[in-house]
Amino acid sequence: MKRIVTVLAGVGIAMSSFAGTVGAEQAEPTSIVSKQEQQKMINVAHRGASGHAPENTMAAFHKGFEMKADYIEIDVQMTKDGELVAIHDTTVDRTTNGTGAVGSLTFDEIRQLDAGSWFGPEFAGEKVPTFEEILDAFRGKVGILIELKAPELYPGIEEKVAEALIERNLQNPNNEKIIIQSFNHESMQTSKELLPNVPHGVLVGGGWANVTDEQLAEFATYADYFNPSMGIVTHELVADVHEADMKIYPYTSRSQEQALRLFDLGVDGIITDYTEHVYKHPVKNS
Repeated sequence: MKRIVTVLAGVGIAMSSFAGTVGAEQAEPTSIVSKQEQQKMINVAHRGASGHAPENTMAAFHKGFEMKADYIEIDVQMTKDGELVAIHDTTVDRTTNGTGAVGSLTFDEIRQLDAGSWFGPEFAGEKVPTFEEILDAFRGKVGILIELKAPELYPGIEEKVAEALIERNLQNPNNEKIIIQSFNHESMQTSKELLPNVPHGVLVGGGWANVTDEQLAEFATYADYFNPSMGIVTHELVADVHEADMKIYPYTSRSQEQALRLFDLGVDGIITDYTEHVYKHPVKNS
């Protein structure tokens, strides 16, 4: 059954958009949901706590951990010489002081770049971290939601990610604390074959507002999560995803109002730049 969705104006923000407004003033949050709902909601720090520190840096990941996120979300790509690194864009231009495609630069070239000054002077000198550094720093401490970014540009990236996880005995994660997702659904099928015990997710944009039950059933043959742009999320979509035996973590919440809307829609988790909007501690109900 196809659904017709009225998308709330300004809510459907693509995951590829800027991670958050630097220094944005945060309003005092109020809650209209129960403490029980707050406690069970999965809190995913988007590219780390990217509302507070430069995205996809160790500073952002540590901040997300300190703010008690359930997961840190990371974007994984591959350098010219085959090193797995965490960066969102397929070029280094926006988030570093360098230029060029990630896949055209060696790891040493990327490692020399400043990945923090663009966000604020206090983050000058932050480096682009490797996938292995992130795993070693955070495994067993916080969940890691791994997005394979544009894997079609990096043949063999699924195998390299699998090797890094298997080397650390993370191919059988407890409590789904390792999840792999991508907009490239063929890549997720490949990854699932390599890591059958690791939960996988499909990312979709606003063009999937009319996803059918048949399409959800097909995704469910290899995916455990259907993670859409938050602008297309409705009660009906949430119910249909659950009926297909998948969970739903919409992206990317950047305000308290957006987070509360997603709470009300009954999603399983929220991918957010501001982890403080998705409470994991008791607050007073309004």
